[in-house]
Amino acid sequence: MVLSGLVLAVVFAARGDSGFGLGGRIAVLTIDGIITDDMELLEQIRDFRRDATIRGFVVAINSPGGIVGPSQSIYHELRRLREDDGRPVIASIGAVGASGGYYVALGADSIYAMPGSLTGSIGVIMEFPDASQLMEKVGIRMQAVKSAEHKDIGSPFRPITPGDSAILGALVQDVYQQFVDVVATERNLDRAAVQAIADGRILSGRQALEGRLIDRLGNFEDALAAAGRMAGLGDRPRITRPPEDEFTLWHVLMGRGIEGVLGRLVEPLEKASVPNVKLMIPW
Repeated sequence: MVLSGLVLAVVFAARGDSGFGLGGRIAVLTIDGIITDDMELLEQIRDFRRDATIRGFVVAINSPGGIVGPSQSIYHELRRLREDDGRPVIASIGAVGASGGYYVALGADSIYAMPGSLTGSIGVIMEFPDASQLMEKVGIRMQAVKSAEHKDIGSPFRPITPGDSAILGALVQDVYQQFVDVVATERNLDRAAVQAIADGRILSGRQALEGRLIDRLGNFEDALAAAGRMAGLGDRPRITRPPEDEFTLWHVLMGRGIEGVLGRLVEPLEKASVPNVKLMIPW
């Protein structure tokens, strides 16, 4: 039994699976798609921080951005990893790592991207549908009883007033200035230089390198090698990834996890109906 256990440990270690880690490993975190929530990634980081064999992190980013709060939260947690834990964090931008996706990457020690990767898009956007004219055509009017003038600000049932625009504009500008401050601090750039390109424009990886928004041109393997060297594990470190949730026919038959699955299906629809300040490419 002891011999079998040792064999299993070696096999799992060779595969890079968690739980039987021998020596140091690099944990790979993935941010894919629109950023709407931070809880899953924060839980993954929390689990990895408890594992003494995790010597560094690579964050694989393929995201056009998303909601401000979760983007800032993930950035903050990556920064905590490198500052409080002293573990290297390397960001690898794939096809796109723009706006909120780029905000997240700023939490890393170093940012890698391909020459043709899409990045930048330093800016903030807030959008509201206006269905008031459509409702007038069909003879429907929405009545609102509110505690103050701006309580229904952003409602799709009425146009935005000049007062609304002033309030929302101030909000967007405040979040925008926060974004600019983080870029200037993390990239060691003059604030005026950041604002010169922080007009929402999208940059290629090569343009971003010229503007010092990233550190190196390279793919995921290059980023992994860099993390390995910084962690003292060499150019080809073993890696581990968060375990994937499995949902099988057995779970359906046993009635397990149905609420969770339905919740994951409904959640995007619920979030889409709530106005949000976004760090995101609007297409």
